[in-house]
Amino acid sequence: MEIDRADGRSPNQLRPLSCSRGVLNRAHGSASWAQGNTQVLAAVYGPKAGTKKNEDPEKASVEVIWKPKTGQIGKQEKEFEMVLKRTLQSICILTIHPNTTTSVIVQVVHDDGALLPCAINASCAALVDAGIPLKHLAVAICCCLAESGLVMLDPTKLEEEKMKAFVYMVLPNSILSVLPEESSSVKGEQMDHGLITSVTHGVMSVDDYLHCLERGRAATSKMSDFLRRNLQPRLSSDSSMAG
Repeated sequence: MEIDRADGRSPNQLRPLSCSRGVLNRAHGSASWAQGNTQVLAAVYGPKAGTKKNEDPEKASVEVIWKPKTGQIGKQEKEFEMVLKRTLQSICILTIHPNTTTSVIVQVVHDDGALLPCAINASCAALVDAGIPLKHLAVAICCCLAESGLVMLDPTKLEEEKMKAFVYMVLPNSILSVLPEESSSVKGEQMDHGLITSVTHGVMSVDDYLHCLERGRAATSKMSDFLRRNLQPRLSSDSSMAG
């Protein structure tokens, strides 16, 4: 049942993760996120006064603009924009700055598989960098299903193309430090066992999907630890340097 992966990883092994915040000077918040050779840059502007048509003026709104590495935006990119917008709206506290719009611009640097999860992770890090109030952070991962029934995590582009099906899933990672002081009413909200977003490509059975969810949830705990370390307030490192 084992499948040899070109990069030598085991089925449950993630590619090396990398995250940098504050990489763009003119944005209110920004982050670069890489999983192996897949890299995405996210920039946050806002919140700016006013909302667009069809948006609730009594709440804040999130605008997502997807920029491919080359060429024009296509059908898949528009789907990614929609999924990313819904995901970010579900984790942002939309009642704190009503009638405002926060713009998130996603620039694809390189796509070597699991592009949408990488973009979601980059966007979450950029929102934290911008100080946007969040209910919790979100951690995204891609799980692939091979013809043999084997589940593999964090596929490369070549692996994605060979798979029978794959699912992008976003799970919450409750971190109280990302909440502003005035939002104490939502501090007790726990969604550690929930599922924020799930997008499936291809055909898989319910049992296969639940298997992917189980594997994905186990792997996101490692990603959550990585996220916590990278999103710690910079003051802590400054104080350690001063010591």
